[in-house]
Amino acid sequence: MSFKDKLLSSYIALEDYLEFDSPLHDVRNNAIKIFEEKGFPTKKDEEWKYTSLNSLLKTDYSVYSNKERNVELQDVRKYFLNEIDTYKLVFIDGVYSSFLSETTHDTLDVCLMSAALNKKKYKPVIEAYFNKAAKSDSLTALNTAFTKEGAYIHIPAHKEVEKPIEILNFSTGNEAAMFLQPRNLIVVGENAHVQIIERHQSLSNNEVLTNSVTEIFAEKRAYVDYYKIQNDVESASLIDNTYISQQRDTVCRVHTFSFGGKLVRNNLNYFQNGENSDSTLKGITILKGKQHVDHNTLVHHISPNCESHQDYKGLFADSSVGVFNGKIIVEKDAQKIDAYQQNDNILIDDNATINAKPQLEIFADDVKCSHGCTIGQFDEEALFYLRSRGIGMKEARGLMMYAFANTVLESVKIPELKVRINKLIANKIGVSLGFEL
Repeated sequence: MSFKDKLLSSYIALEDYLEFDSPLHDVRNNAIKIFEEKGFPTKKDEEWKYTSLNSLLKTDYSVYSNKERNVELQDVRKYFLNEIDTYKLVFIDGVYSSFLSETTHDTLDVCLMSAALNKKKYKPVIEAYFNKAAKSDSLTALNTAFTKEGAYIHIPAHKEVEKPIEILNFSTGNEAAMFLQPRNLIVVGENAHVQIIERHQSLSNNEVLTNSVTEIFAEKRAYVDYYKIQNDVESASLIDNTYISQQRDTVCRVHTFSFGGKLVRNNLNYFQNGENSDSTLKGITILKGKQHVDHNTLVHHISPNCESHQDYKGLFADSSVGVFNGKIIVEKDAQKIDAYQQNDNILIDDNATINAKPQLEIFADDVKCSHGCTIGQFDEEALFYLRSRGIGMKEARGLMMYAFANTVLESVKIPELKVRINKLIANKIGVSLGFEL
């Protein structure tokens, strides 16, 4: 039985546990039909031209885990941002951990998708927002069909959340191989501000494949500051699908730090539905071995007088592979757009590979759009300069790599998180930059 057939059979079993009168009944059924028709993406699909899932899909993943999950705080504490106080939503093998989490229903909702899907008080928000920004591609549809658990965050109008929110997904390795599908819904009301940190982390070397979907809705004048930390073990793979819908005068920023994992695919989609929207997409990728990271971005300029800024840096060692496929679409009525896209890469070793494909589709005539891509190796003159000052080769290369990536770090707004990312970078490039690891 193929993995696709196993999932279709599992969905039939899942239906027995779902309420027939649930508002998502038809949504789920339509979604599984889309997945059944399209199946998993292949390299024949233009957007997956440089990334193949074939090797991953040969594994016999468990779709549900019934084994006991014993995870103590000391097992996962190092993955929390302990330097500051945060709200925490912690999931173990896709199941919520009340012991490790810190949520609130006081003046905002930081709680569970399962509660939002099943309680009447959340019904208006679910009906207004759930699956409204997500595209109908096969992997997102698969997640929609199986949606059970994840983070539900609703920030009311005029609320500035006083501390960041962490969404942490841990896999224990209780199963030989596990398939996880978290679903997050984040609604940020008018004039509201929020900072969110998301992480997927394996606690063993057993294989895990995560197909995650996050929908973010920013209402008028909302501010969303989102950080994705991807530093998993080399037996873990992640397909991350994020959809952001912006209304007028909003600012939405996403930073993606891709340092670990076997195969990582980031589908980051922005839809500017209101004037004066500002979108920022930045990322740092540092790979080694046979790691593979694919950034697929879309900024869809639908309304006029908007801006978007993309800046992705990549460092690739050994036989690692990087992909950057960035698309900007400017609709006919979206005049006065300022869209910037830049992707810079350094191939540290001869066997490393980067595939870059920037795209512009412009249907308006009064816009300012630019895109650029660079692929190169270390500047030998700069290396010679550093070594002539008594700096060893390893340290000199490390300093150059750090300086190369630092422009992305400058825009991180949480100081404690910036320090944490600095430590991860120092660890990845194998040099001391004055931080204790």
